Amino acid sequence: MAVSNIKASFPRKAEDVWSVVTSLENYQWRSDLSKIEIISEDQFVEYTKDGYATSFTITVSKPCKRWEFDMENDNMKGHWTGIFTEKDGQTEIDFTEDVTAKKLIMKPFVKAFLKKQQALYVSDLKKALQ
Repeated sequence: MAVSNIKASFPRKAEDVWSVVTSLENYQWRSDLSKIEIISEDQFVEYTKDGYATSFTITVSKPCKRWEFDMENDNMKGHWTGIFTEKDGQTEIDFTEDVTAKKLIMKPFVKAFLKKQQALYVSDLKKALQ
């Protein structure tokens, strides 16, 4: 199991940040995705630019406060928690991924991969919120 956390602050209201992060229709700001397929109200599939699919099941949705989901693909399974905190016109995000590699060969690389993905996500999010 690998756990990775990232925090960032944006000079925006929580509603603005929440709206961008949780929209499954407006995902074009994500530089790593080619598409999102909505399966149901609480299930969706993200596809990377290479066509690699990851399935998500939303487990908690408290608007502008907390969003959580389970995720799984051929290489890993895990849980993602996103906490949104607004204070003085700033919104802090606190995102944690807890992932288990399915393949033994992947285990040494999971944490570094998560850190890289989280950094790209926050970079893309900053651009989307400008």
